[in-house]
Amino acid sequence: MPQIHLRAEAGDYAPIVLLPGDPNRATRIAAKFDGGPGAARQVNHHRGLFGYTGTYKGVPVSVQTSGMGAPSMSIVVDELLRMGAERLIRVGTCGGIGRGIKTGEIVIASTASPVDGATRTYLHGDPYAPTADFGLVRSLVETAEKHGQKAHAGQVATVDVFYNPDSDYFFKWRSRGVLAVEMETSVLYYLVSRAHADGAQAAAAAILTVSDVLSEEATSEESYMPLDELNRSIDRMIDIALEAGIAS
Repeated sequence: MPQIHLRAEAGDYAPIVLLPGDPNRATRIAAKFDGGPGAARQVNHHRGLFGYTGTYKGVPVSVQTSGMGAPSMSIVVDELLRMGAERLIRVGTCGGIGRGIKTGEIVIASTASPVDGATRTYLHGDPYAPTADFGLVRSLVETAEKHGQKAHAGQVATVDVFYNPDSDYFFKWRSRGVLAVEMETSVLYYLVSRAHADGAQAAAAAILTVSDVLSEEATSEESYMPLDELNRSIDRMIDIALEAGIAS
């Protein structure tokens, strides 16, 4: 029986699934699969949540749009896990707040502070540290290094508000050692960890391109990368994610 939002069946998705937020990015990722553009099979288009399955260097792999924000990510991940997905890798963007982090660089999230409402709804107020799979994180870091890419591995904060007007917004999280802010990772890590604890072969990680930086000198709007430069950086990140996914 198809899922409510991902109108696909068990077996339509490969064990490895990349999760971009943007449907256009999902299509671009599928074009990197073996055979090039058009070779991948589209397994979902309902609600604009584009999903494709194919192979990369001979290994079955899928890409599935997650949408924007933790609530959308939670729906997509829950349904993917029900259909047997095993290794889920978020490929997205983030706002860099750690000292020395520059636009175009990569952040690999080892943990994600659950500042978002979706993860906190699951937790019912319990303290919890949503954490990535160590093997996937290590594979992403090593693959980034092989590609000559600067990779920052550490904690991110998952938030609900992009245009946050609070004057202490980035100061507070930077002072706690958080490298970047983004909008989906904590709920991904929570749901996959829960599935793993229930006996599923499930693991998750997130690799993020720094699209903008928040600091005393610049806002997100002032530092956001030009679209052509951002797309080139994202393409490099996607190549890393695909290679690390099939190697882990």
